[in-house]
Amino acid sequence: MIVALAALIGLAAAPASHAQAPTPPILEAPAVLGLPEASHASVRRFLNLNTPRALAFGPNGAFGWQAGGGDAAFVEQTALTNCEKRAGPGACSVALRDLAIVKPGREWAPNPPPGDVAITSPHHATLPDDRFIWWGPQEAQGVLVFGHGKQGLQDLRGRQPQSWTRHFNNAGFDIWRFDREPNADGARRAANWLRDDLAELRRRGYRQVVVAGQSRGGWNALMILNQAGLADVVIAIAPAAHGTLAENNNRLHAQIAELEALLTAADKAGRTRLAVADFRDDPFMAEPEKRAETFRRLGAGFGAFLLIDRPEATTGHGAGGTTAFNTRYGACLLRFATAPRPPSSC
Repeated sequence: MIVALAALIGLAAAPASHAQAPTPPILEAPAVLGLPEASHASVRRFLNLNTPRALAFGPNGAFGWQAGGGDAAFVEQTALTNCEKRAGPGACSVALRDLAIVKPGREWAPNPPPGDVAITSPHHATLPDDRFIWWGPQEAQGVLVFGHGKQGLQDLRGRQPQSWTRHFNNAGFDIWRFDREPNADGARRAANWLRDDLAELRRRGYRQVVVAGQSRGGWNALMILNQAGLADVVIAIAPAAHGTLAENNNRLHAQIAELEALLTAADKAGRTRLAVADFRDDPFMAEPEKRAETFRRLGAGFGAFLLIDRPEATTGHGAGGTTAFNTRYGACLLRFATAPRPPSSC
């Protein structure tokens, strides 16, 4: 694994912190459920994973959980089974389900996002994802807008943002999706939508704006760098917009030149922070060594720059969506985005 970080001397501090809403009970689940100290780290890891998810609770501090791997019924049954391995058959009941505490006497559920806040056009929508805690622009630490990839004409709207974004949500960031209709999802057109929507979110009062995405969503995040003031932080996960060599098109050979043009055109006066993650065995990545060199050379001009370059433990174009990536890099990406001085390595 090669992780490189470049930061300019005199790095600008992150936006000042401000008063935040009280911590939601679900983020204090170990104490709310009365779990033993030895279980707290495991439960915190559970809270950084995507839905569907369930945690079952039993006598004498026994618990078990499951996140992902199937539908809600499978997840819930697996959590119960994991708990009953410690507590005995029939001794456990579900205590946490997705964002809600369902243990009798401790019930709690978050307020959903308002129904009228989406930013839309006939072919796209930028909207809060209701599978994440809603803070609201006046109380949130910031907003993270996540763009999905593009797979031909497959409709990816509604896809849950990658689970590493949970670290941001649990730290007080609202999580919004940048959804695009596949028939209209040209890269330049989508970048224009994204620029307008980020400016609107800033107008609504979000103090820190983070734009992130995977594959084409990550490439769109890079494309907005040429306009100052849109984003404080850009996080591009396996950014791509040129297909693969296996598709027998010559567009992939233009990737490095276009990447260099994007980073050269970026407005760096605003001290925007840029983080990029690339992975081994990614068929959408042209000339990996030259691509990494381009990022390092031109990334040095940003307020701070972080390159997660082909880590050994996670491979393939979709590696940023894995639990392994979340566990290894989620908290580091949050620190990179929010710390007055970003970490020197993950």
